[in-house]
Amino acid sequence: MKKSYLPFAALVLVCIAALFFSKVPGPIITEGLNSGDTAWMLIATAMVLLMTPGLAYFYGGMIDSKNIISTMLQSFISMGVISVLWVVVGFSLAFGDTIGGFIGDPTTFFLFNGVLDGKPWTFPDVDGNLTVATTIPLALFAFFQLKFAIITPALISGTFSERIKFESYILFITLFSLFIYAPLAHMTWHPKGYLFNLGVLDFAGGTVVHMSAGLAALAASIYLKGDKATDPHSPANIPFVLLGTGLLWFGWFGFNGGSALGAGSLAVSAFACTNTASAAAGLAWVLFDVVKGKKPSALAFCIGAVVGLVAITPACGFVTIPHSIFIGVFAAIISNLVVDFKNKSSLHDTLDVFPCHGVGGMVGMLMTGIFANTALNSANTTGNGLFFGETKLFLVHLFALVLVSAFAFIGSYVLLFITDKISPLKVTDSEYKMGLDLSQHGENI
Repeated sequence: MKKSYLPFAALVLVCIAALFFSKVPGPIITEGLNSGDTAWMLIATAMVLLMTPGLAYFYGGMIDSKNIISTMLQSFISMGVISVLWVVVGFSLAFGDTIGGFIGDPTTFFLFNGVLDGKPWTFPDVDGNLTVATTIPLALFAFFQLKFAIITPALISGTFSERIKFESYILFITLFSLFIYAPLAHMTWHPKGYLFNLGVLDFAGGTVVHMSAGLAALAASIYLKGDKATDPHSPANIPFVLLGTGLLWFGWFGFNGGSALGAGSLAVSAFACTNTASAAAGLAWVLFDVVKGKKPSALAFCIGAVVGLVAITPACGFVTIPHSIFIGVFAAIISNLVVDFKNKSSLHDTLDVFPCHGVGGMVGMLMTGIFANTALNSANTTGNGLFFGETKLFLVHLFALVLVSAFAFIGSYVLLFITDKISPLKVTDSEYKMGLDLSQHGENI
């Protein structure tokens, strides 16, 4: 069978499986559901989905004009690929019955069987006992988590921009979602996950989403070294970047505030920390650029604001609002310096995914270990952060940072190698010169 037929054949097999393996749900569980929590989580879920089109504009505006459609489509196609994959097996791998604390049983929610009728999902209470999360339907929780799974591989596309074949990109994000994202989500957020039981705190995905995407981007930058995408160019459309930043900032309130899984004070605290860190980081990036002799630019503020959103993501449900200012400013300065270092190196991370998302996620993880306080969230049973004189949480996060970095980087590099053998990653010289909009999609702006 020709390679071009394989993706369609796979989709046909999914359709056949849906016909023969789907089960009629039992009585829909409504006992204990809270309409306010459910309403907020429906809104938050939609807001998080909006982040992916926002990312498309954010990345699309930064790239060469002959690659805008290709770059933006890489975000949009993730919504299609990962949505289907999540229903078939992704949710089971991330949140199904644990297998050794590292991955979920793929049969637990295969084809979303048992999801619609509200099969109980468990979270630990303050004493560590497993209890049922009763205020929102399981299906809503599953689709809220889907939006995180969608945007993670889309984030990686920033390092692929201008240089990867479209079919190879689809294959890679499929493999990444199954073998990198799902295990990390399970280890970090499942009550029996390995990192969860170590005491790692990741409120909304700094580890699971941003570190994994950033380290995959670093792996891709190294794997694709010496490619053709080295010609300097100016961003094609700064207003696109501004629009994308606005959509991301807006959607991030659902990303972080929704991770409280309810419409309460914790959601409000996460919401407030999110806005404050992003604002502080945007200002810090611009002002730090001015100190270095650059002009204050729209692009600089947008990049800084996104770095602040990244850094506060793991911490926003565990730290105070004043601490979020420090986290945003510190993350912006560190990422800014890493961008400078990358620009002087041989790495070609087209849109600085590793310096912004990878490093931003790492900073956020460590800042959580420094500023988290048990008084702010009863789910924090590990202890207070280093700032309050305790060391356990910080050391746990330091260990987890090394472990997750190694897993995401090495795993992604292996998946890039496998993808390249199945479907060559790089576009040809002629395709690159023509631009990916025309050579990959037959379209232009």
